[in-house]
Amino acid sequence: MNAARLQKVRRRTAAVFLAALLAGSGALVSGGPAVAASAPGTVISSTPATLPGTLPTLATAKRIEYASTNVNGGAITVTGLIITPKTNKKNKVVAWAHGTTGVAPKCAPSTNQSVFWPEAQAAIASLLSKGWTVAASDYPGLGTTQPHPYLVGGSEARAIIDSVKAARNLDSALSTQYAIDGHSQGGQGALWAGQMAASYDGALVLKGVSAIAPVSNLDVLAPLIPGTPGQGYFPMAMAGLAAVENSVQPLTVLAPPAQSKASVLATGCLNEILAAYQNLTAAQLVNGGVVPQWVLNDLAHYGNPAQTAPTAPMLIVQGTDDEAVPYFLTHDYLLPELQAYSQPVQFVAIAGADHEGAVFQSTTTVANWIAARFS
Repeated sequence: MNAARLQKVRRRTAAVFLAALLAGSGALVSGGPAVAASAPGTVISSTPATLPGTLPTLATAKRIEYASTNVNGGAITVTGLIITPKTNKKNKVVAWAHGTTGVAPKCAPSTNQSVFWPEAQAAIASLLSKGWTVAASDYPGLGTTQPHPYLVGGSEARAIIDSVKAARNLDSALSTQYAIDGHSQGGQGALWAGQMAASYDGALVLKGVSAIAPVSNLDVLAPLIPGTPGQGYFPMAMAGLAAVENSVQPLTVLAPPAQSKASVLATGCLNEILAAYQNLTAAQLVNGGVVPQWVLNDLAHYGNPAQTAPTAPMLIVQGTDDEAVPYFLTHDYLLPELQAYSQPVQFVAIAGADHEGAVFQSTTTVANWIAARFS
């Protein structure tokens, strides 16, 4: 097969896989490309939103569509929530970066409370109790018709930073000081935003980044996934790569049994995806049972934080019994990578905490750490 024909096949394969993400998702939420002239952070629409759990007693919320950019600098629309405390408002913004919810448009926490995870509610409640406005991005593709670049750090980072700009555009009393607090996928995005802030956030002043069980070192993590109960994360990661690289061909990496389940990426969110894939063997997930080296290289390139210098102090929180982001990945790999730079890094290990428990058990620690960063 000549090179031109091979490239065409690769693009068609990626397109088929991405089509599976959007097929069967029902009525898609609005949110196509933003008007090119809109500055990142411009609020395109704003409507009252209902918050889950006990959050309505603490705050009011608006669901927004706002302008942002993709990894190539193109204009896009992103959705999210701006959550304003009802009392003791301090006019500072903390961006909350949520953990994995799925990859389909329906998996946006701003409109789907079933994926507005309890640990996210607890973290946001703690931030609101300090009087801070919370900007909670859905990330590109969640809540809109675009594909979601899952685990592409530069995509998450831009949306996170631009959500803070959007909050200030809605409320002129908010100061330029902001912090970021993220969990899992959001911890990864928070660290990426921390390293991009100086070149992307404009007039904003980033004071600190908190990352709880952040995804990192994907080239180390991905080979451990096939054959485990959490292997549904891998097809989502392939979808994320396909969203930003036409040459990525997920259906040539996934084995036929895994290919046959691809529709769940569009019809379900995280729990449904994990359930669909959990019982496959490694060879039923990926051809030959081993993740190809080129996939590991791409995951590292697009996903690994700590590739460039952070621009603000960092707090890293990690549970010792985390089943999704292993303790060793954060302690042995990410932590020394971050410590190699000049920004201070505080590491907090929570004994016995699993992936969600690390959030529940650190809400006060994180909020107090952020408060100490604000002036």
